Amino acid sequence: MAIRLTPPTKNVFYLSIVCVVVALVLYLLGVLGVIDGGFASISHFAFWAAMLGWGMLTAGVAMKGV
Repeated sequence: MAIRLTPPTKNVFYLSIVCVVVALVLYLLGVLGVIDGGFASISHFAFWAAMLGWGMLTAGVAMKGV
C-alpha cells in the first residue's frame, strides 16, 4: 500500500521534515562545539525545532482527507 498525500498534507509534511533537519543540524553543531553559546542553549533550540516539526506532522495527519 502506497502513501498518498493530498496537497495540504504534502506541504505540511515537507515543512515538518525541514524543521526536523534543522533540529538535527543544530544538535550536531552544538555537540561538536561548532556553534559557540553553550551546549544547553543550542540543544534547547534544537529541541523546540524538533517539537515544532512533530507538531506540524501531527497536524498534517489530522488534516488527512480535509
